[in-house]
Amino acid sequence: MNVLMVCLGNICRSPLAEGILKSKISTSNVHVDSAGTGGYHIGNAPDPRSIKVAKEHGIDISSQVCRKFVVSDFDAFDIIYAMDKSNYGNIIKLARNKIDAAKVKLLLNEISPIDNDVPDPYYDAEDGFENVFQIIDQACDIIAARLEK
Repeated sequence: MNVLMVCLGNICRSPLAEGILKSKISTSNVHVDSAGTGGYHIGNAPDPRSIKVAKEHGIDISSQVCRKFVVSDFDAFDIIYAMDKSNYGNIIKLARNKIDAAKVKLLLNEISPIDNDVPDPYYDAEDGFENVFQIIDQACDIIAARLEK
């Protein structure tokens, strides 16, 4: 099973989601990666605040490298989680068919069937990155439990 976490720039939310989900998976047959729908930060490490909050929770995401979501990701990944409706829309526009589109899900729909967005930590209060971590962590608990079966 291959799982891809996608946000806009691949420097804050999706690297956290990748690191959190990896930390919860004990089976070797699940691969997790992250990407961004925008090509703004290709080759960069995650935002230092994402690295810091992950480290505070015992997760090291410092070696991750930002990359752009590409159409071939539909072939490489079984599930593609978008962090928000905007990213979801950007990914769906690249889908070649209904099979590709069926792989794309909003991350927070794992918690609630209502279309929810993972907040952008840059526009949240001082604790924006911690709040985002907690939200993603809750969704990843559900995802990991399903993938471990």
